[in-house]
Amino acid sequence: MGNEMLDKMAGRALRFEILTIFPEFFRGFFEHGVVSRAQKGGLIGIGVHDLRGFTEDRHRTVDDRPFGGGEGMVLKAEPLARALDALGIRPLAERKSPEHETGLRESGLRESVVLLSPQGRPFNQAVARELAGLERVTLVCGRYEGVDERINTLYCDREISIGDYVLSGGELAAAVVLDTVMRLIPGVLGNEASSAFESFGAADDSIDADVDGVPRSQHGAGGLLDYPHYTRPAEFRGVRVPEELMSGDHQAVRRWRRAEQLKKTLRNRPDLLAKASLTEEERRMVGRIEKEGETGR
Repeated sequence: MGNEMLDKMAGRALRFEILTIFPEFFRGFFEHGVVSRAQKGGLIGIGVHDLRGFTEDRHRTVDDRPFGGGEGMVLKAEPLARALDALGIRPLAERKSPEHETGLRESGLRESVVLLSPQGRPFNQAVARELAGLERVTLVCGRYEGVDERINTLYCDREISIGDYVLSGGELAAAVVLDTVMRLIPGVLGNEASSAFESFGAADDSIDADVDGVPRSQHGAGGLLDYPHYTRPAEFRGVRVPEELMSGDHQAVRRWRRAEQLKKTLRNRPDLLAKASLTEEERRMVGRIEKEGETGR
């Protein structure tokens, strides 16, 4: 993330709104660790809204059988629409209108309404950076067989999936998205470089990356995996910390980390190498690793 984006984000809180039928799911998650500190520090705001509070029948019904038949139940459109309306979120067609765009520019509010579902586009660090640059992110947690598609059509500008698997509901996905995005807000992490110099961080050329031809951040423009980390003691159960890390030679450390990063990516996520920005030397290094079978597990 470049300095211009960081400057825009500094000094303001990103507001998350979560629509769910299980608000108690988030209590423990929001009361501990970085999320708790970020809220207390005024860096983020979180609102959890129980969809049952937006029903109008005595049974507080939030779901119904799907048209056309089939297994399971579908979250009804009415409670979700009432909840979104109560948050001041206009339908997508109105939000895209010139009049609304003018209002957004005047108020400074930039927002996104996200439907969390297995049918969504993959969530990754690039999407997280986009969301981190907004003022408000509303997360709609699907349940059962899903959400009435009219909510997606009328209100949601994004449909996101956190992976190619099916969860019981969108609450866990909402927690993943919130945590990932929140880490990119200036001031949330104790060390601002923590979110930049790790797997899937910003592109190297945006963060003073190159030192004698070796990327400082070690993640590459394509988002390679992080390198292994070690701490004291220097030897543990017969396994020593690599000598390069204790040599005091910063360039040797960077070269070792780059090599180990390539090795780990080749072992666990070879698909990332096809998109990575690698030098000719690094490509030869990958070839040697493959030939010598050094990828390990």
